[in-house]
Amino acid sequence: MLKLLVGLGNPGAEYDDTRHNAGFAWVDAVARELKVTLQPERSYFGLAARANGPQGPVWLLEPQTYMNLSGKSVAALARFFKVQPDEILVAHDELDLPPGEMKLKKGGGTGGHNGLKDMQAQLGSGDFWRLRLGIGHPGQKDAVAGYVLRRAPATERELLQACIDKTLPVLPLLLAGQMDAALQKLHAKPPRPKPPKPNAPSPTTAGSPS
Repeated sequence: MLKLLVGLGNPGAEYDDTRHNAGFAWVDAVARELKVTLQPERSYFGLAARANGPQGPVWLLEPQTYMNLSGKSVAALARFFKVQPDEILVAHDELDLPPGEMKLKKGGGTGGHNGLKDMQAQLGSGDFWRLRLGIGHPGQKDAVAGYVLRRAPATERELLQACIDKTLPVLPLLLAGQMDAALQKLHAKPPRPKPPKPNAPSPTTAGSPS
């Protein structure tokens, strides 16, 4: 069962719609879906809201510590409410997936993502769930820092929003801890279109000239 939903990003209007703020966009959408409003919570160094899930309360959190110190915020709330790492889902931008793709997984490495690195360090474990929202890769390692902090073009923002919209019907499964069912639904590929039936041969007219 999930008790804490985290979105990673950077605070401030100058970072709105940047690729690095994909996690914030997801939590904002979840907050609208659950009809709650994120409010500043100094004790947790972030914007937070409490919602009622099918199995009990669930917290939504957007750390306001800047990306590199995201774990400070997550760990503060998790410690206070005794939330274990495997009860946390964090949504974040993912360089290794193209825009329009996403992947839900548990545990694993950080892929060089500074927000995930700090979460893992502060929680003492990487055994949390990750919703990886694809933003694509600029092609060169030394271009990554500028790339993630730039505002994504409208086409990419639309692809990200489509991914976010796809997760919302799966939210009840996530909150209920039915992770296998959520994985199947999120990762299901659309059915392949059936090939058209071949046209039946037209009947030969009897007595036609040869």
